[in-house]
Amino acid sequence: MRFMLLFSRQGKLRLQKWYLATADKDKKKMVRELMQVVLARKPKMCSFLEWRDLKVVYKRCHQEPPQCPRRGQVCELDIIFNFEKAYFILDEFVMGGEIQDTSKKSVLKAIEQVDLLQEVGTPRKSPPKKIHQG
Repeated sequence: MRFMLLFSRQGKLRLQKWYLATADKDKKKMVRELMQVVLARKPKMCSFLEWRDLKVVYKRCHQEPPQCPRRGQVCELDIIFNFEKAYFILDEFVMGGEIQDTSKKSVLKAIEQVDLLQEVGTPRKSPPKKIHQG
């Protein structure tokens, strides 16, 4: 895998991960071109396409903020506001362009462990002390 892109149906890039060194100028051009190609495709078309010298696999998701989240589903706003966690999840599945894990259960377990560590490691604020004026 050379890269992973996640963009909205409006053409907003929400997440990108590059596994090969690529110049910023080339990245921007590739993202722009690929977005145009994928967004122009009809929903019933095959989710595989050849683009430049690459084979592209994409998934069209239909969840928009007014309809989401249904229980257990992630919507675009979840990714925007929790982008660190989105990148962490992606890194649990793919590292260096190679699939590391295909089990959602084991990835979820890793995420829960990190969340627990963050809760334990984050000092809780003590309530403000009352100031007595005499």
